[in-house]
Amino acid sequence: MTIKEVSNKYDITQDTLRYYERVGMIPTVTRTSGGIRDYQEADLQWVELAICMRSAGIPVEAMIEYVKLTQDGESTIPARLQLLVEQKENLLEQREKIDKMLERLSYKIKRYEVAVETGKLTWD
Repeated sequence: MTIKEVSNKYDITQDTLRYYERVGMIPTVTRTSGGIRDYQEADLQWVELAICMRSAGIPVEAMIEYVKLTQDGESTIPARLQLLVEQKENLLEQREKIDKMLERLSYKIKRYEVAVETGKLTWD
């Protein structure tokens, strides 16, 4: 697939794809004999992973480290596992904070819904 096709498929800019490759968030993309990016299935899997990780808030540096470890071979499997476990723990902490915020907002919304029905806002 061309960079344009990949950009359209994943709804991200071509500049973003180039950035992912340039900084090492994805391995070097397969190229044609003329040097044009020619995304293969393995390249697309890396793009999907990068999009997923960034959407989850995983730092760019963690993704770069993961790619480097993967390229260094099977001896890095324990380090890759540790990196992923740490990122999962970070996400779980973020989710806990978000859940608390949502709980607080739900409480406030309920109070205001009652106020709209009764014409009074109580602070008990």
